[in-house]
Amino acid sequence: MTQTEKIRQLSENIEKVFIGKPEVVKLLIVGLLAQGHLLIEDVPGVGKTILARALAKSINCSFRRIQFTPDLLPSDIIGVSIYSQDCQEFVFKPGPIFANIVLADEINRTTPRTQSSLLEAMNDFQVSLDGKTHQLDLPFMVLATQNPYEFEGTYPLPESQLDRFLLRIEIGYPAFEDEKKVLYSQTLEHPIFQLEPVLAGSDVVSLQEAVKRVHIEESLIGYILEIARRSRQSTRLEIGVSPRGSLMFRRAAQARALVEERDYVIPDDIKSLAGAVLSHRVILRATARQDARRAQTVIKEIVDSIPVPV
Repeated sequence: MTQTEKIRQLSENIEKVFIGKPEVVKLLIVGLLAQGHLLIEDVPGVGKTILARALAKSINCSFRRIQFTPDLLPSDIIGVSIYSQDCQEFVFKPGPIFANIVLADEINRTTPRTQSSLLEAMNDFQVSLDGKTHQLDLPFMVLATQNPYEFEGTYPLPESQLDRFLLRIEIGYPAFEDEKKVLYSQTLEHPIFQLEPVLAGSDVVSLQEAVKRVHIEESLIGYILEIARRSRQSTRLEIGVSPRGSLMFRRAAQARALVEERDYVIPDDIKSLAGAVLSHRVILRATARQDARRAQTVIKEIVDSIPVPV
């Protein structure tokens, strides 16, 4: 089976249970193949958990859901060392972060200390505890959710945490006909229970390696860097895109090219991903907040102001 066939099968399989949102599924796969993580901001009940479960089942990988609450501790996520009478030593008991696909549900409802326990895992695919480093199995991906309309009792994610997410996306409500299909599909049971794997974890890892080999012209590298530079110079932004943001932007563009059945990046790969990749990496000035201008709008205007390489 070719790379294109694998990606197409994965997309079609997820869409069997996550109905009517092909662009969301495409961004999910882009994030997976770019070895990134997703922040999903939306209201409850639009299918965030189903999206994560469908991905895990489709690639035959382990899935864990962590409900973030104010009393959650870092050890509840990464695990704890317990003294064993049999071994006469401390034995590490891994937490739910040791799964391939991890759903961090309502991540902004836990304290910054607990939020920060995800940083090493998301950045280095490992966990350090009691002087020992434990490698995570690959593929590894965090899908975090938060409700953008509820702020009471929440702890906004700091910039260092937001910068670890490759993409920030919204799902939105389904169209009328799509919602009708959802209602009919769950008459007896949820179709997620009948979903079968179409890929293995090793297939995903090989696709992630293929992304790194997708060609990107020097002019397009310059295009990405110019977008980042102008975000740092913008009078409407307090903080612009970081170098990590530029690196992730390039990798996301390479992944999108592969998803679109190409082995080279085109300008549309960059333009279409700019909002999802960069909007959570910038901070608006106070004046911009007062004008209710969202960061995504500012990023779009920056991108539109730069000539596209030809």
